[in-house]
Amino acid sequence: MSVLHVKSKMGYWDLQEGKDCIEKTWITTKLGTALGLVGSAYHIVAFQPDSAIQAVQRATNGTVTMAALGAIFGMTTCLAAQARDAPDDPVNYFLGGCASGVFLGARTHSAMTGTTACIGLGTLAMFTKVGKMEGWRLAGPPRM
Repeated sequence: MSVLHVKSKMGYWDLQEGKDCIEKTWITTKLGTALGLVGSAYHIVAFQPDSAIQAVQRATNGTVTMAALGAIFGMTTCLAAQARDAPDDPVNYFLGGCASGVFLGARTHSAMTGTTACIGLGTLAMFTKVGKMEGWRLAGPPRM
């Protein structure tokens, strides 16, 4: 198996914190894009657009926004780990989530949306990192 083949199989959690910022950002951008596509599809089904052009506009708007959120999260988290010289600190994830929330606020032209999204996404991201570090599980059989 070549190095390139092994590297392409690595996921977000397999990459070292504070390193490989471009690759980590690429992964979070792809995830955001996928979530945006799925969310846009549900939105189009739930709220039928008047035309095909309006459907494409909605899908593009939602997908690009989610892709940007993923990219902002990935890059901010990685750069915070480098700048703070604390690669495994959950605060880096709070900063990444908060930066994504601030982007949502700017996107909607709402300081309240930006503030609440910063706190909400930052807290969610921080607890995701803490849970990963401590081995929390949301599903599966109980440990004996």
